[in-house]
Formats: sequence, structure tokens, C-alpha cells
Amino acid sequence: MALPAVTVTATNSLPSPPQFLYKTASNNLDSTSSWTSLIANHCKNGRLIEAVSEFTKMRISCIEPNHVTFVTLFSGCAHFPAKAQSLGFALHAYARKLGLDTGNVKVGTAVVDMYSKFGLVGFAKLSFHHMGVKNKVTWNTMVDGYMRNGDFKNAVKVFDEIPERDVISWTALINGFVKNGLFEEALVWFREMQLSNVEPDYVTMIAVLSACANLGTLGIGLWLHRFISRRSEFKDSVRVNNSLIDMYCRCGCVELACQVFDEMPERSLISWNSIIVGLAINGHALDTLQYFDSMQNEGFQPDAVTFTGVLTACSHAGLVEKGLKYFKAMKGIHRITPRIEHYGCIVDLYSRAGRLEDALGFIKNMPVKPNEVILGSILAACRNLSDVRLAERLMRYIYELDPDGDSNHVLLSNIYAAVGSWRGASTVRKKMKALGIQKKPGISSIEIGGAVHEFVSADRSHNHAEQIYAMLEHFSGELRVSGYVEDGVNELYECG
Repeated sequence: MALPAVTVTATNSLPSPPQFLYKTASNNLDSTSSWTSLIANHCKNGRLIEAVSEFTKMRISCIEPNHVTFVTLFSGCAHFPAKAQSLGFALHAYARKLGLDTGNVKVGTAVVDMYSKFGLVGFAKLSFHHMGVKNKVTWNTMVDGYMRNGDFKNAVKVFDEIPERDVISWTALINGFVKNGLFEEALVWFREMQLSNVEPDYVTMIAVLSACANLGTLGIGLWLHRFISRRSEFKDSVRVNNSLIDMYCRCGCVELACQVFDEMPERSLISWNSIIVGLAINGHALDTLQYFDSMQNEGFQPDAVTFTGVLTACSHAGLVEKGLKYFKAMKGIHRITPRIEHYGCIVDLYSRAGRLEDALGFIKNMPVKPNEVILGSILAACRNLSDVRLAERLMRYIYELDPDGDSNHVLLSNIYAAVGSWRGASTVRKKMKALGIQKKPGISSIEIGGAVHEFVSADRSHNHAEQIYAMLEHFSGELRVSGYVEDGVNELYECG
């Protein structure tokens, strides 16, 4: 059964209700609450088509829906933003005819939420302003709607207009910045929340810890850990502790991550995956495998994420045979179908060990097509082994998969340079220029006094740039005196 369709042509007004909502007849169920319970059961289990079917039967039976019926259906539509827009418009038009979208705050709020999740923030805004009465949930929903659609300016504007901001209001704003990758802004607003004497909840803490993890702001992360430790509702929360583990691992503090994990009163599969993956990406292979064994001893079954961490650990440590054993066990014992990232781990495992023929043979037998990341692993190995011919062969495939990618082009240029083929390096740079491909500058950052300072190559925009470069020159001189010789190959592209 297909969802009923409705055509909407106006962009500054709301649609009229379709006729299929007005059929009349008779049926078994004789009350609005009975029909609504049936509809809610379908929506709760993701069966929107069945819910609509029952709603149509309800109308055929001359049973009038109430505000609960509409809230249930609007919420159901919001869970299927790609498929239920026409239905959402039709239901809203019907609710408007009954005066429920402006006269009932729960219906109006559900409409705002539905349009926001459809990505139709203009309709959400229109519905919001048409509402006669708004409550805290309505205001918070509009803030979340703007954030969800990347309209930060209007999100902050609505937030400032909220008559009485609560923890959900602040969290909607902070979490919105985090989800859009604006981590520094999230921390700024968290400080404002603290100054406003509004206590965060566990959702706030998870969002702020995520911001710290992405920025590498260990100082703020440590302060948050102390804050969490003083509150039992946070200290005993599995989700908050999982976020702490992730934050410490991404800041490179694996000892503190392990401490948090070991002291957790309760753990979930995500807890185990967080510590296993975190240890793996920080190069602690043996610890990773030890936690993997402990995980199974405690009765937890590994999943695809677990094996990504285990295989990554083996790859970084050069444990080829162990990695292959775990990959085989993943399929044979645990019945987990490998994904592209697992195949990539094995290719990387072979490539880091210099076993390029094995890597190529593995790729040929893969049931999935290799992506640019997998081929890039072999390309990186070609640089270490100065294998120009294989690098040239690989780049033909990489060009097809990722024609605009800068990293592999630069890597090929450096491979040519490493073997003294300046013509080859120059050809790659000219091709990049012709295609309009520019090398994305790498960004490094450091946290001082709770503030994050970012730097790029040859950047002199910092207020203390002269002192910074003077200190770097001093350190470079000390390194040269100690016998260190810089590898200039990676800078050849910049000089070209």
C-alpha cells in the first residue's frame, strides 16, 4: 500500500486538506481513543502505512480524530522524512480545518517538529508563528529545528526570545552546534549556560564531551570529569562514561580512559567498543587485544565496530598473522559479515608490512569494490618502498574513484620526488592545477587556558606569531645539533 499523495504548490501558505480524509461509513471500533491506540501502536513500531490505513478507516467510520491522534501521526511522519512529506501536509491541512494546529499547543508543536525533520524549516517557522499558544517544548522544538537545518542565526535568535529557558533549551542549542561541527561555539554556549546557573543533564554532558573530543581540549575535558565525578546521576551513567572514554582516547590520554572504563559500575557493548577502538587508534595494540579477550570473558559478543578496532590495532602493530586470524574468526565464529572498513584494515595490514602482492591479491578477491581509502593504503606503502610503477597503476583507479581528492595526488608527487623523478612530480602538480585541485592545509591546534589556538602552514595571523616562530627555530636548531635531518620530501609540493 502506498502513502496517499497531495500536491503542494504554494511556499508561503499551508495546503488544503485532501478529500480522502473525509469519507464516511461505519466500523467496529466506536471511540476516538480506541482508534488512536491502534494508530499509535503502528506508529510506535514504525508501521506508518498501516497507521494511515487505520486512520482512513477511522474517518470512514465517522469517528472524529482528536489532538492525540494528530500528534501521534505527525510524530510518525517525522520518522520518515524522505517518504512522508505529502502525508504530513495532508494531515496538517486537516488539523488546520479543525483548528487544532493553532488552538492546541501539542498539535502545533508536533507540526513544527515534523516540518523541521522534513528539512522544511520555512514551513516549521510559519507554523510556529501561527500558533496561538506556545510552551517550553514549542520554543525548544523551534530552536532544535533551526539547528537541525543549519540555521544558526535564527536558532540563537529564537533561543534569546524564549520566555523561560530550561536545560532542554540550552542543550538543544549546544547539541545543535556539536552536530554541525561548530565545537568551539558549543563550548562558548556551555560556559554561558554555567553562568546562567542552569544545571546540565546527561545529554548536555555528552554533547560537551563530544566537543572536547573533537577539539582535543583536554583541560576542559578534565574539568568536566571532575564535575561529573561530583554528581551520582552522571558518575553512574553508562552513556556519560562512554563519552568520557571517547574524549580521553581522542585526546591521547589512554591511561585516564582505561581508568574511567575500569571504574564503571556498569558497562555496555558501546563501552567495550569505545575502549578497544580508542586504544587501537592510539597504537596500544596489545592492550586492545587484552580488552578484547576480557570483553568476551565477561559475556559480551563483539560486533562489527569491535573488529574494526581489533584489526586496526593489528595493522598499526604489524601483527599480520594475528590480524588475519581475527578476520577469519569474525566471519567463521562470530558470523559477522565484513564491511568495506574491515577489508580496508586487512589491506592496510598487508601494506604496512610491505606485503604489496598479498594486498593486491586480497583486493582482487574482495566481494566489494575497493574505495580510494583502500587504494590509498597501498599507495602510501609504495612511497615507503619507492615503487613508482605500482603507484602509477593505482593512481589510474584512484583518479576514477576520487578525481578531486588532493591527498593521493600529493602523495604520488612525493613518491616521484623520493626517487628523484622531478618530471613526474611536476606533471602531477600541473594536473592538479589544471583540474583546480588544491592541497587542503593541515591544521594543528593547542589548548592553553581553556582556549584553542589553531595553526596552518606558514600562518602568521596569531597575535604571538613572532615569538612562536622564534621558538620553533630554536627547537629546530637544537634538533639539528643533535643530528636530526629533516625529510624535505613531504614539502616538495609546497615548494612547487
